[in-house]
Amino acid sequence: MRGIGFILEWDRYPVVTDNRNMTMTQNAASVTSTGLSVRQELAAIFRILAHFRMTDLIHTHASARIKDRDGALLINRYNLLFDEVTASNLIEIDEAGVPFPEYQDADINDAGCNIHSAIHEAMPEIGFVIYTHTRAGAAVSAQKHGLLPISQQAMMFDGAVGYHEFEGFVLSHEERGRLVADLADNKVLVLRNHGLIAVGNNAAEALNRIYNLERACEIQVAALAGNPELVTPPMDIQNRMGRQAVTPKQLHIEKMGWDACLRMIDRQDISYLL
Repeated sequence: MRGIGFILEWDRYPVVTDNRNMTMTQNAASVTSTGLSVRQELAAIFRILAHFRMTDLIHTHASARIKDRDGALLINRYNLLFDEVTASNLIEIDEAGVPFPEYQDADINDAGCNIHSAIHEAMPEIGFVIYTHTRAGAAVSAQKHGLLPISQQAMMFDGAVGYHEFEGFVLSHEERGRLVADLADNKVLVLRNHGLIAVGNNAAEALNRIYNLERACEIQVAALAGNPELVTPPMDIQNRMGRQAVTPKQLHIEKMGWDACLRMIDRQDISYLL
């Protein structure tokens, strides 16, 4: 699964400060020493999700593993909208979901920290985890049949969708194990009556998976409107689509999509890099 790695250069743009949150000049030393490229990739994901409206006010989250700090993860502060997230205002938590001492005063989403740390702890190969609460995603999560193989986007997840039953806010230690077991080796996890999770070894993989899953849910909700008879491709075609979605060519396409998204958000506002 692991394939593409991406590096975003810190000196790509001039240093500016953002008075709304922490500034680069205040945090340069700590940011540089704890995985700048990962911080920038994760911050980019938030801006891309914001652009495509995969948001729920301040209530959803994404995370990344810091490879050069053992057991350290990055996640967004609870009080920020996605378009306010920057590389330097991400916080660090451990694999139990507890913030490191320097971030003890930060606002955190307890359920978010619990969910993301559980996945990263159990699956150290996972570099990024993205979690959404969109209308279409929540709607499909409430449909008993789950994700239907009625679109190209949906069939890209053939045999790679897990389901986790709703237990309320994900705050208990016990639920961590059940959530991880339901994710297993799938690409994505549907949290019943709740939302969607996509995981990836790198930023491009995670972003493409959540994008395609969200689009599959939107198509499904639209297709079911009016209770029509749906066309479902034969099982062998569904299986073929699932295989095609993991070829080296498709991974290259995912990288191109990621690069295109970076160019798009760079044209809009480069503050996420800081």
